[in-house]
Amino acid sequence: MAEELLRPPKPTCLAGQDLPQPQDTVPRHRSMCSAAFAHKSPEQDFNSGYLRCLREAMHFLSYYEPKKETQVQLIKHFCRAQLGSDTSYSPALRSSPLSPCVLPRKQPAQKSLTAAPTLWRPCSGAAWARDLQQPGAAGTAPGEGGQRHQPEHQLGKGDVQGMAVSPPKHGRGGSLTKLAYYSTVQHKVARVRSFDHSGKDIENEPLYEISVQEEITARLHFIKFENTYIETCLDFIKDHLVNTETKVIKATGGGAYKFKDLIEKKLGLKVDKEDVMTCLIKGCNFVLRNIPHEVFAYQKDSDTEFRFQTNHPNIFPYLLVNIGSGVSIVKVETEDKFEWIGGSSIGGGTFWGLGALLTKTKKFDELLQLASKGQHTNVDMLVKDVYGGAYQTLGLSGNLIASSFGKSTTADKEFSKEDMAKSLLHMISNDIGQLACLYAKLHNLDKIYFGGFFIRGHPVTMRTITYSINFFSKGEVQALFLRHEGYLGAIGAFLKGAEQDNPNQYSWGENYAGSSGLMSTSPDVYPMQRTRSGTFDMLEMDRLERPLVNLPLLKDPSTYIPDTVDLTDDAMARKYWLTCFEEALDGVAKRAAASQPDSVDAQERAEKFRQKYWNKLQTLRQQPFAYGTLTVRSLLDTREHCLNEFNFPDPYSKVKQKENGIALKCFQSVIESLDSLGWEERQFALVKGLLAGNVFDWGAKAVSDVLESEPQFGFEEAKSKLQERPWLEDSYSQWLQRLKEGPPHKCALIFADNSGIDIILGVFPFVRELLSRGTEVILACNSGPALNDVTYSESLIVTERIAAMDPVIHSALRDEKLLLVQTGSSSPCLDLSRLDQGLAVLVRERNTDLVVIEGMGRAIHTNYYAALRCESLKLAVIKNSWLADRLGGKIFSVIFKYEVPCK
Repeated sequence: MAEELLRPPKPTCLAGQDLPQPQDTVPRHRSMCSAAFAHKSPEQDFNSGYLRCLREAMHFLSYYEPKKETQVQLIKHFCRAQLGSDTSYSPALRSSPLSPCVLPRKQPAQKSLTAAPTLWRPCSGAAWARDLQQPGAAGTAPGEGGQRHQPEHQLGKGDVQGMAVSPPKHGRGGSLTKLAYYSTVQHKVARVRSFDHSGKDIENEPLYEISVQEEITARLHFIKFENTYIETCLDFIKDHLVNTETKVIKATGGGAYKFKDLIEKKLGLKVDKEDVMTCLIKGCNFVLRNIPHEVFAYQKDSDTEFRFQTNHPNIFPYLLVNIGSGVSIVKVETEDKFEWIGGSSIGGGTFWGLGALLTKTKKFDELLQLASKGQHTNVDMLVKDVYGGAYQTLGLSGNLIASSFGKSTTADKEFSKEDMAKSLLHMISNDIGQLACLYAKLHNLDKIYFGGFFIRGHPVTMRTITYSINFFSKGEVQALFLRHEGYLGAIGAFLKGAEQDNPNQYSWGENYAGSSGLMSTSPDVYPMQRTRSGTFDMLEMDRLERPLVNLPLLKDPSTYIPDTVDLTDDAMARKYWLTCFEEALDGVAKRAAASQPDSVDAQERAEKFRQKYWNKLQTLRQQPFAYGTLTVRSLLDTREHCLNEFNFPDPYSKVKQKENGIALKCFQSVIESLDSLGWEERQFALVKGLLAGNVFDWGAKAVSDVLESEPQFGFEEAKSKLQERPWLEDSYSQWLQRLKEGPPHKCALIFADNSGIDIILGVFPFVRELLSRGTEVILACNSGPALNDVTYSESLIVTERIAAMDPVIHSALRDEKLLLVQTGSSSPCLDLSRLDQGLAVLVRERNTDLVVIEGMGRAIHTNYYAALRCESLKLAVIKNSWLADRLGGKIFSVIFKYEVPCK
C-alpha cells in the first residue's frame, strides 16, 4: 500500500556532478589529524597550541589586505616555536586557510585543492572539541555551524565582475541589464565548544558551551532590471560594490557596446567586452552544475506548467539554442569546448519585425500577448483543408499545418491581429524546432536547452517550441528550458572576470530567502507579470564550504530522485503540507525568539521571519514551481533559509544541549541492559531502540506537543508508543537472517538524525554492535543546524563522552574503526547527490557495503525509493497522522526497510 501511494513519477535526468577520483587527499588529512588517542606530552601540547595560534592569526589576516611583512614576521615567530615539533602536525603550516570569501581581493591563481575527508580523530584532552577549524577550510569551521545559508545580511565591500546588457531597441518593452556581483556577507552562526571538565564535578554542568558568533562568507548576486535605470544602477555599483583593486569590469551583450562609455565614465573602470556566446555557455554550465532544479520542460495542459528535471552526474554534451534576433545553435562538449554548428536568420527578430508589419504592434511583449489570444487555424491552411482529412499514406494528422498563412491567399476577409500573430509565432517556432531537432539528431544529442529573449518564460513560445521538437523527433528529444535563462550572460561574464580565483572549484547553493521565484507565465492567470519582461528579478547563490558530489554507492546517479512525493503534481498533498507548515509557523517563530532571550530585538526579528516565510508559502500556493519541484524538503529548507536570514542560526541549540546531557546519563544503563540479553533478543532490542530514539523529533508537531506537555516523556515511554510487529513496512526478519548467516559488513555508513536520545541511546548502541561484529562505521551528521538534528560539531563532543564511558567506542576511535564525518548538508532531509566530497572519498576508501538511513526526513520524505549498489536499511517512525493514514497506517507506525541490490 505504502509503495503505491509513494511511488514517484518516472525520472528524467539532467544536471549534476561527478565525484573526482581521490588522489593524495586522505593521506594528507591523516597527517593533519593524528590518530593517537593517548595524551600528548606537554611539549607536544605547547607546539600544537602554537600551530593553532598561527592558523587563527593567518585566518584573521585573510579578511583584510595582505600585509606581507606582518605575515612573514608571524610565520617566522611561530615557526621558531615549532622547531622539533611532532611531524604529524606539520601540514598545518603547509595548508593555510582559504580566504573567507570567493573574491575578497585579487590573488595569484592557485591550484584547486581536493577537499580532505572531514573526519574526527581524537586529540589530547578536550582541546580537539575547541579546535574544529581545519586547515584549508574556507571561511568557517566545518563542524561549527559550517555550511549555512546566509541571514538578513550586512554587505561588506563587494566586487562587480560581470554585466550583461541588452541593446536598447525601441519597443521591446524594457531591454534588460543583468548585473552579477559578489559580496562578503556577515551573518551569525551557532557554535558549540566543549568545556574543560577535568577535576570538576560535572553532574550539574552543561555538556558544552553554546555561542552565536559573527562570520563572513561569500555570496553571488544576480539582478535583472530595465536599461532605463542603468545610471541609477551604476551609481549603486560605484558607491557600494567596486573593490579598490578592481580595474576592469567584464561586460557582454549588445548593450555592452552601447553603454561602454557611460560605464567607464561612471565607474572609472575599463570595460572589457566579452564574447556573448562564451559567456552564455559558461553561465549555462554554472547553473546546470549548481542548481538542482534548474531545468524544466513546459507542459501546456498540466496542473502546473513546469515539469522540472533531476540532476544528471554529467551535464555534457548538450545543444544550446539561443534565439535572439536570429538563431544560434551551439554544441557544448566540455567546460571549455563548444562549437557553433548552425543557425538561422529566422528568429525572434523575424517574429518581431513581421509581427509589427502585420499588426502595427511595436512592443514585443504585446505581440506575444496578441498571439496568446489568437486562433492560428483561421489563417493557416491545415492538412484537412487540403485533403479533406488526415493524410493516411504519410501518417499526417488532419490538424497539422500544411501552409502557414495559407488561407490568406484564398479567403476574402480581414484577419484579426491576434490570429495573424499566432500564425506567425507557430511558423517561426516550428522552423526553429525542426532545425534544432535535425542538428540534435545529426550530432546524436538528446538534450536541447533553449534560451534568448524570444523565450524569456513566455508560455506561448515555450508551448510551440515544445510541440515542434516533440513532433519532429517523434518524442525522442525533449525541449528544455532554464529557470535562470535570463542571467546566463551575466553569470558567464562574472566567471570570466573571476577566472584566476576559480569559482568553479566550489559548490554553490541557491538562497531561497533572497531569490525571486519563478512565476506562472500564464498571461490569463497573472496578467501583471508580463510587465516584468522576464521570469526572474533576483537570484542569490551562497558559496558552500566544501564541494558537494554524488554518493558513490548510488546505483544510477542519473536516475536518482531524492524526494519521494512531488507536491507540484499531488494537489491534495500540496494543500495539506502547505497548511501544515502555515499552522506550525507561529510555534517556530516563538521558538526562534525564545532561543535568544538576551537579545533585545529577537521578537522583532522573529516576526520578520514569520512574515517572510508566510509570504513564501502564499507564493507557493499560487506558484508551486517557484523554486523548482515543490517537496516537503524544499519547504523545510526554505524555512531554514528564512530563519538564517533573520539571524536565528540554531533555534533548538539549548534543547539539544539539555537532551544530549540527559541522554548521556542513561547511556551506561542502556548498554548494560542490552549486554544482558541473548544475541537474537539483543538484535531486536537494538532496532527497537533505534526506532524509539527516532520518536524524539521536534519537527513533528505530534511529538513536540508531547515533549512540551510531558517533560518526563523518555526512552521507555517512546518504546511503548511504537507500533507492534508486523510493522507497516517490515523487513526485520530478512535483516536478522542476514546477520545470522552472512559475514560481517566491511563498513557501514550511518546517516544520523536527531540529537539527544536518538543518537545517544538509539544510534550509538547500534554502532557499538556493528563494531563488535568487526564492521567499521562512518557516522555522518549534518554540517549545520536544522531543527533538533544532531550536527557534526555536537557529535564530536557526544562521542568523546561516550568513548570515556565505553571501551568498545574508545578502541574503535583509537584504531580508526569509527570515523565521524559531516554530510555537507544543513537540512532535515537528505540529498544523496549533494554530499560532502570528503565523505564520498571515505566511503570509497573504506569499501562501504551497508548504508543506514534513519528518520522521517531522510528515509521517508527523501530516499524511500533510493536504489543503492550495496545493502541498505531505511527506518523511521511516522509521526504525522495525515501521512500515516495515507500510507495505510496510524501515528507512530514503523518503517523498517532492508534492501539488497539485485545482482
